[in-house]
Amino acid sequence: MNNIDIDKDYYAWTQEQAELLRTKQINNIDWQNLADEIEEMGRSEKRQLESSLQVLIMYLLKWQFQPNLRSRSWQLTIQEQRL
Repeated sequence: MNNIDIDKDYYAWTQEQAELLRTKQINNIDWQNLADEIEEMGRSEKRQLESSLQVLIMYLLKWQFQPNLRSRSWQLTIQEQRL
């Protein structure tokens, strides 16, 4: 592999690192950047989950305490956030 620069072509870098892992070419892996990316991916997933939970809770509370304002839009939002 040719050790693609993460800053120049992120997608190509990810594909290269995946192939290096699959073929167990551990001496060619960009370990520091790979570790950083995995950490960031975890943080991003956590933020996304927290955001979805906040929206879900808000709409469930609205659904419960404002029954006269219930709408199809609220129902769809609740369904989407539950997924």
